[in-house]
Parts: sequence; C-alpha cells; structure tokens
Amino acid sequence: MVALSGGIGGAKLALGLSRLVPGEDLVIVANTGDDFEHLGLHISPDVDTLMYTLAGLANLDAGWGRAGETWTFMSALERLGGETWFLLGDGDLATHVERTRRLAAGEALSAVTADFCRRLGVAPRLLPMSDDPVRTVVETPQGELDFQRYFVERSCEPVVRSLRFAGAEQARPHPEWLREAARPDTAAIVICPSNPFISIDPILALPGAREALRAATAPVIAVSPVVAGDAIKGPTAKMMRELGLPVTAHAVAAHYAGLIDGYVLDEADASEADQIAVPCRTTATLMRDESDKVRLAAEVLRFAEALNRG
Repeated sequence: MVALSGGIGGAKLALGLSRLVPGEDLVIVANTGDDFEHLGLHISPDVDTLMYTLAGLANLDAGWGRAGETWTFMSALERLGGETWFLLGDGDLATHVERTRRLAAGEALSAVTADFCRRLGVAPRLLPMSDDPVRTVVETPQGELDFQRYFVERSCEPVVRSLRFAGAEQARPHPEWLREAARPDTAAIVICPSNPFISIDPILALPGAREALRAATAPVIAVSPVVAGDAIKGPTAKMMRELGLPVTAHAVAAHYAGLIDGYVLDEADASEADQIAVPCRTTATLMRDESDKVRLAAEVLRFAEALNRG
C-alpha cells in the first residue's frame, strides 16, 4: 500500500494503516514542500511529524514535535535575541542538526530519513516525496510568503490568493514510491486526510506524479479532510474559502477529479455522496484516539478490497 501524506491529519491515518499493513508493505510518501532552512538547519516538518508519530514519540497534545520535550535551547536563543518564531525543542533539535550535517556531507534526504526511521523503530517505509528541493510559496495581497512564514510566523492570517511550488518542475519524485504505485500487487494508493492544497498538491506537482496515479492498477482512494463544512485540522477551510471554493467534502473530491477511484467521507456529509463522481464510502472519519485511527484505516482497506473486486 502507498499513502500520500502531509503532517498531523495524514500522520493519524498513516499510524492506523501501520497497525494493519505489515512493515515495509506500507510506503508513506511525505510532503516536503513545507521544508525550509532555519537557523542554518534543514527542517522537514511533515517528514518529522510522520516519523515521530510512527515511532510513538509524537506530542499528541500539540500535534507536532516530540513528547516530553524541553526548551532550554529556545530559552537561551531568546536571551541572545535570536529568532524564536519557529519553536525547536531540545530533542527535536538533535534531529535537525544531524540531518543537516548528513545532507551537507552529500547524503540524500531519503537516505537520512530511512536511517533515522530504522534507529527509531519505524517499520513502514517513510519516503520524502523527492530528494530535490521543492518549496511551497503562498501568494497574498501583501506579496509572496515562504510557507512557514505564512503558517507559523503569521499564523495563517494573510489571505491566500494562490500557491506555487518552487522547484517542482525540476524535481524528481523519489523513484521508490513511483515503483510501488505501479506494482500490480499494490492493494491501494491512499490520499490521506491532509490539506489538499499545501500537503498533497506539492506531491502531485512533481513531474510524473499525476500520471503515476492515473496509470496505477491499484485503486486511488482519498479520505476527506473536511467534515460538516469545516476542516478537521489546520487552515484547510480558510484556504478553501479564500480560493473561492465551498468548504465541502464534495469540493475536495472535485479537486482530485481524474485521479481518484474512490472517496471516503464522514457520516455528517453522507448527503454529498450523490454529487461525487466516484464510488464513496461513508464512515466516521474523526480520529480522536488510536482505536479511531485503526478503525478508519480498516474501513479504507475494506473499501480498497471492494473496488479491486469491482
């Protein structure tokens, strides 16, 4: 199974899938459009959220970073007048320092990620969408903002006019996830309930990514990140309104038109199923605890089996 994912929302379903799909049979493709350089370090927020979640190290209350984190570095940095708008916990800092060192020595991001995952006991294959840099840029009435400046420093306050993914046209998708998507025995390709515009679209912007999904024999199933007219997490609903889209599960399905073979939406949005051009599965999609994550993952797997039989 192949899963395309952003950070928090996608990581929840990825964890559920990891409880049902053994080891390396699950390939998780992480958005790296959120990556940026900060304080001289290479930060990979979605990769790390997925890695910490799958390793059982995630801060479940915050939804990002590591559990039991301490903040000595940030306190010392603040006293020195350094930039503190992007928080780096002491344990998390070790990840960024070691990643940056190894990237500077010539290792690929995917190789560093694979080694970190091995050391942290992560069984699925977690792959950055590309080893080449892609950076999400937000166009606002005040001009362009790098994604983390928009998302963290400005708390998503500026109006979003459009998005672009700098470097995507020249970047190469990691070949391993393209190979897995093309395998005849792959059971499904799952688009996790991540923000379609800033978490999934950077992956789809890579050359050959959309074509790979269209050519796959496995069903491509998207899980809605919208429930009852609001986003489960993050700025999805705000972005949809600012981009002129209704905040509906149907609108997200339409965004993936031509790519998906099935769509999972929440029970609260069951009335929208008739408006969606692909087969739908209606279930509870909110994932409050691990049992919810596993239950939704099982529902996605059953849906994939039904689509494969069809």
